[in-house]
Amino acid sequence: MEKDVDINKVVRQHLEMDDFFTGGFAVKGKAHASEPQQQADSAAVAEAAAELEKIADEVRRCCRCGLGSSRTNAVPGEGKANARIMFVGEGPGADEDAQGRPFVGRAGKLLDKVIAAMGLKRSDVFIANILKCRPPENRDPRADEIINCFGYLQRQIEIINPEIIVALGAPAARTLLNTTKPIGQLRGEFHEYYAGLGSPPIKLMPTYHTAYLLRNYSQQNRQRVWEDMKKVLAELGLPIPEQRKK
Repeated sequence: MEKDVDINKVVRQHLEMDDFFTGGFAVKGKAHASEPQQQADSAAVAEAAAELEKIADEVRRCCRCGLGSSRTNAVPGEGKANARIMFVGEGPGADEDAQGRPFVGRAGKLLDKVIAAMGLKRSDVFIANILKCRPPENRDPRADEIINCFGYLQRQIEIINPEIIVALGAPAARTLLNTTKPIGQLRGEFHEYYAGLGSPPIKLMPTYHTAYLLRNYSQQNRQRVWEDMKKVLAELGLPIPEQRKK
């Protein structure tokens, strides 16, 4: 626990200084925008996508910590530049390291099913991690690795400006919320994440990581995740699909 306290403290100080889970997605903004407004919105999305790609290029060249020399591929993140929901996990695994894409292994396939159960598609959201490179043998991230990497995620959040961040698992939730509380205490309720000084808070919903669901599969655990996702949908004013009985 002391290790978690030290990591979060150092990270925050540094940043302040510098299937159930087996659709359409409502677009942010007015339902009937004028043509000039539509053009302006399209231009803004294109600009955001270009900025996200610049960050991705930086991540692929990054060697700020030792993970830059041990990785196969960096994993910047991917998805919609103006996504209303952003999913954030801890870091890439072996499959992600091999492909350079987030959540493409078994846990990623389950996340795809969670997203589909919400009536959405993977392309409707943005998916990223706290770390952009895989730690060797999937060990826990070190404080210096989080410090050197977290700024990339912070910039992505500022550009996308999602309405809700879903933190997948304790490491992601603790880092984003600067807390040491267990995920069982954090999940199920909205918290606030501040992207930067002067920025309005973004609602953040912690929930269990899909890798945890695979390791601890039970009706109760997946029901808890689905209840969390229903709260996300309700907050966004999106319909809540009915789950098939199993």
